This record gives sequence, C-alpha cells and structure tokens, in this order.
Amino acid sequence: MTVFEREGMWLRCALHAHTTNSDGDLPPDKLVRHYEWAGYDVLAITDHWVRTVERSTRRTLVIPSVELNAQCGAPEHDAHVLALGVDADPDIPDDEFAPLQEVVDWIAANGGLPYLAHTYWSGLRTDQWESCEGLLGIEVWNSGCELEIGRGDSTIHFDEALERGRGFFALATDDSHHPGFDSGFAWTMVCAAERSQEAVLAALRDGSFYGSTGPEIRRVEVDDAVVTVECSPAASVTLVCSRGRGARANAGRLGYQKEAQILARDDRGLITRVRLERPYRTPYGRIEVADADGRRAWTNPLWIEPLG
Repeated sequence: MTVFEREGMWLRCALHAHTTNSDGDLPPDKLVRHYEWAGYDVLAITDHWVRTVERSTRRTLVIPSVELNAQCGAPEHDAHVLALGVDADPDIPDDEFAPLQEVVDWIAANGGLPYLAHTYWSGLRTDQWESCEGLLGIEVWNSGCELEIGRGDSTIHFDEALERGRGFFALATDDSHHPGFDSGFAWTMVCAAERSQEAVLAALRDGSFYGSTGPEIRRVEVDDAVVTVECSPAASVTLVCSRGRGARANAGRLGYQKEAQILARDDRGLITRVRLERPYRTPYGRIEVADADGRRAWTNPLWIEPLG
C-alpha cells in the first residue's frame, strides 16, 4: 500500500524558512502570518544555528527547527542539515563544523529529524553523504537555490542514492529568506494522522509525504506489473526506475508514450490518470509529475531493493 491509499489528513508544509533570528527578512511572528496567508498548514522555522520557537495560529502549526552546518569530508565541503522538530538548542562551534555523522547523531538524540538541504547548491557528491546512518533524506527541490543561481534541483543526487539501494526520502522546500520573492513556490504534502507536531514528524519519519511545486498527486497504486497514477492535469507522468529503465506518458501534439497508457485526460488533453509498466527487477521506482507550466511533483520511492 502506498501513502496515497492510507487514512489520514493531507497537510501542506513549508519545511525550510528563515527569520530575522538568522538571515531572513521577517521576524518569526510575521513569517508565520505570511505562510498562513499563503495557505500552508505547517511551517518549520529553520534559522541557522538558532532554534526559533513561535506560537502556532488557528490555521498554521509551527514546528521549531534549525539548520546546521556539517563537514562532508574536508572542511571546505560544507553541508547544511535541517533538524526538523529538534527539542534542544544547538551550540555553534568555535572553529570547524563537526562531521556530518556527528551532526545527524546529535539531531536524532535530541528528538529531531535530519534531512540534508540543497545538495546541488552545496556542490556535494552523492558519495559524500549517502552512507550517513540516520539521515532520512534530502531536498529534491529548493526554490531559493533555484531562483538565485539555478541550483535548486537535486533529483540526480536522489536517483544516484536510490539506485545504490539507499532508502532516502525527498522534500520540496522554499528555503525562504525573502518572503514574497522566494516563498510559496514549493511545499511538502504530508499525510498525517492528525494536525499535531507529533503526527507530522511521524509522517516525515516514515516517508508519508510527497513534494511539489504545483502538481497534485491524488493516488498511486503499485503491483508487480504496473503503476497506476491519478493526478491533477499533467503534461507528463514518469516512472523513474534506474538508468535506461522506466516508463513515461506525455500529453500534447505528439504525445509519445513509453511503456505507458493514458487512461483519462481533461478537456485540454492533459493527463489525469495513467498506467505505467513496471520494468522487471529494477532497484527502485518513484513517480514524477510535470504540469503544463513545467512545475513538478515527486513521490518518495515506491519500492527499493538494497544492494546485495
């Protein structure tokens, strides 16, 4: 059973955003209001080395979090790690940052969930972080990094890790520092048992979510032969599996289909339901949906086979 077939409530979550407590433009209360007005159900405030605690509103649940630095190899290989829901205040080191494994261990020991931020923007290679024990996943998309220098898309790192049997999850985030300019472009849709910090963190811990910059993924069913997807109107729906393997349906004038069958379209000819053939013995599979404006949504791996 996929997350799309489970019971629960879907919550639109902003899981990476900054305030004046570090390098953001708005104070914490104003940032909460900003995301509330934008229709978000959950906001994780992730100031650099500062655990910001701010009251929730009727609409938006606020989860105190923090963004930490870590070394991925040499000191110049700087990684940023989100500590979602951490319940302790970090101490910034006087000299070099700690290795990634130590930072991830500290986050876990203090009740937080460690996710690696903007791997493409940071210039990291997959082999520098994929063996870290306890790391839950990465940002597959970071809007701020994309808007600033075009390095917000880390899907290649996600796929490299999955193909090697690493069971990571993928967030989509704003990483907002300048609300109004770099906010409201991405979100993580979490399927939680209830609207509470405990339930949201539990869902983020077990992969009960998908990331999006626009498209809605409404249902995914998986069996041994096919994957069936229902979504908001899409220009393409892709089953990403491994190098050279997978399936894709494309809408439009030519509408090329690769191991796929479109089952339903809207009145513009865009895809709303599709069947994708599942290749035999692939190490992993995930769904990626793109709409007519090029905005995308990413599922977590639907299956993953560890190496060996």
